Amino acid sequence: MFRSAFRPAALLLAPALLLTACGGPGDGGTEDSGKPATAGHPLTLDNCGHEVTLKSAPQHAVSLNQGTTEILLSLGLADRIAGTATWTDPVMKGLEKANASVPRLADNAPSFEKVLDAEPDFVTASFESTLGKGGVATREQFEKLGVPTYVSPSDCAAGKDNDSGGDGSRSTPLTLDAVYGEIRDLARAFGVEERGEKLVAALKERVREATAGLDASDVSLMYWFANSQSPYLAGCCGAPGAITRAVGARNAFADTHDEWPQINWETVADRDPDVIVIGDLTREQQTAETAAAKISFLETNPATRNLTAVKKKRYVLLSGQAMNPSIRTVEGIEKVAAGLRDFGLAGRTR
Repeated sequence: MFRSAFRPAALLLAPALLLTACGGPGDGGTEDSGKPATAGHPLTLDNCGHEVTLKSAPQHAVSLNQGTTEILLSLGLADRIAGTATWTDPVMKGLEKANASVPRLADNAPSFEKVLDAEPDFVTASFESTLGKGGVATREQFEKLGVPTYVSPSDCAAGKDNDSGGDGSRSTPLTLDAVYGEIRDLARAFGVEERGEKLVAALKERVREATAGLDASDVSLMYWFANSQSPYLAGCCGAPGAITRAVGARNAFADTHDEWPQINWETVADRDPDVIVIGDLTREQQTAETAAAKISFLETNPATRNLTAVKKKRYVLLSGQAMNPSIRTVEGIEKVAAGLRDFGLAGRTR
């Protein structure tokens, strides 16, 4: 459900980063060093159990999810994207101009035929559910047509089980290294390795700055993505887990390994989180999608209105993309860290 049509918008707190660090959005033909974009090709990447061979750097790529699209835009590759799809958030701040030049094949998942009409020479996706059985098409379908494919490593990282139902489960916590690895893979694929290293360095520095001196070890967080009747809350080990570990706090549902399990409000009341991190969604698939709707529910429902976080109005609003493994997970770290400081929870106990 979440991987095929997920989550939305919040402003980036420290946007001094991407295009300025990595080259302009139209500067896709050469690497920063002046080497041609085809340097280092042919290239083979080991990706989610597939060997992806690129004879030359892609010039006409299609990105099937917002997460991979924002990486490509951040690498200054707008002029080499033939189409994007599955957008549920406004584009990340700083990338608006670059994104405006890229064709939108569909707001949600496009048909296989629509993607082929864009004549891609490379297809990327954030999730195996998008580029796999039941999605737009399988990787094998594209590869039979000579189109190499790539899936975000965060969705097939060690310990991720995508066949366990829902959004899958993780036995091993996700780390930002999977996101950094995706950036480096895509930078290599497009012949812009130096830009990739600059982007990774910028993201790491933002994490360092956001979390410097932060001590929230006695603070519990709950991440609510969607649905008021039977809420989808973050388990231990996905992107929210990476945010929680970065800020040094605790996830109220760290004992749950499902990516986004549905948990009843009585159990939430028993856990009584100190802070509630809320997905501010623009889609209209579930009940209580927007942050405003979620907060209204929390403050009026008998099972939730007496929660510590609700009574003290300790809410942090995140985009959907920040709650997925993506470059915007760093945005999530920044916003949660800032919220903890604003609430007076950065460095002392409850």
